[in-house]
Amino acid sequence: MKKHSFLCVWLFFVSFVTFVVCPVFVSFAQDRAAAAKKEGTLTLYTTIAEKDLPTLVKPFESKYGVKVNVWRAGTSNVLQRAVAETSAKKYDVDVVHIGSPEMEALAREQVLLPINSPVHKDLQPGSVPAHRQWAATLLSVWVQVYNTKLVKNESLPKTYKDLLDPKWKGKLGIEGKDEDWFASVVDVMGGGETGLKFFRDLTATNGLSVRQGHTLLNNLVISGEVPLALNIYNYMPEQAKKKGAPIDWFALEPAIARSNAVGVARHAPHPNAALLFYEYLLGEGQQYFVSMDYVPSNTKVASPLKGIRIVQTNPARALDESDKWGALFETTVVRRR
Repeated sequence: MKKHSFLCVWLFFVSFVTFVVCPVFVSFAQDRAAAAKKEGTLTLYTTIAEKDLPTLVKPFESKYGVKVNVWRAGTSNVLQRAVAETSAKKYDVDVVHIGSPEMEALAREQVLLPINSPVHKDLQPGSVPAHRQWAATLLSVWVQVYNTKLVKNESLPKTYKDLLDPKWKGKLGIEGKDEDWFASVVDVMGGGETGLKFFRDLTATNGLSVRQGHTLLNNLVISGEVPLALNIYNYMPEQAKKKGAPIDWFALEPAIARSNAVGVARHAPHPNAALLFYEYLLGEGQQYFVSMDYVPSNTKVASPLKGIRIVQTNPARALDESDKWGALFETTVVRRR
C-alpha cells in the first residue's frame, strides 16, 4: 500500500514537472500540424542567406499555415542573442539554425531542447550528437576542384596519398583557414604525428599555394592560376560550372564536411510549430537545400554527392581545440610554403 502511494505521488510529481518545465508538445498520436497551425507562428534565428530564405520557408508556410518570422544575423550575433535571452528568461526564439559548433555551444548553455525524432535515423552518420539537442540539416562538403583546361580527368588523384606524386608540384592550392578540415584529414591519414607527416611531406614535395577565402580560391582555379585546389565547398565549383566556367570537382574519400544544424529552443513559445519546422528541415524541406546546391543530411534525398562516403567534422573539437588546430595548420602548412 505504501509502495502504491509513493508511486502515485511520484507520477504526480513527474507530470507536474513535465508540464511546468517543458514545452507543451502534443503527443505523437495527435495532429501536430493542427496544433502548430493553431499556434500560428514561430520565430527563427538563423544565418541562412537572405536570398535562400524564401525557397526554404515559403513551402512550409503554404503547407502548414504557420508564419515563420525570421531574425537573420551573423553566426556570433545569433549565438550571443540566443544565450543572452535565455539567461534573462526572455523566451522569444522557437528555432535556431546556425553552424554545428555554435549549436553545440548553445547546447552547453542549455538553450536547446533534447529531441527524439523518427527522422534522425535517416540522417548521415554524425548528424545527431548523443544529447540530441540539435541535428545537421545541410553539409558544406569540401571537395577537390580543378581547371578542366589544365588538368585531365584521367590524371586526377584517387586518394589523398596520390597528392604526393611529384607531378602535382606547383599545381596545388589550399584555403588557409580551414583548420577543422585540416584536423579531419589528419585523422583520415592516420591521426597524430602520422597524419601531420602527410601534410609536411605534401608541402615539402609539391608545395601548397595558400589563399584566404574559398571564393578567391575557386576563382583562381577558373583563371588557371591554381590548377587544383584541395578544399573548396562543393556548391561553388558546381555553380561556376553551370555558368560555363572551365572548372569541375571530384571528392577524395572520405570527403570532409562541415554541417549547419537546427535545434528547438528549450522554452519555445510555439513548441508545436517549432518541432514541426525542425522535422520539416530534416525531412521534406531537404529537397529545397538540394535545389540550392547544398548537400542534404538526409540520406533518402537525392544528393550531388550520392554514393560518396562523408565524414563530418567534430563540432565539439571545433569548440574546444580550435586554437590547437589553428596553430598546427599554421606551422605545418601555411608557414612552410
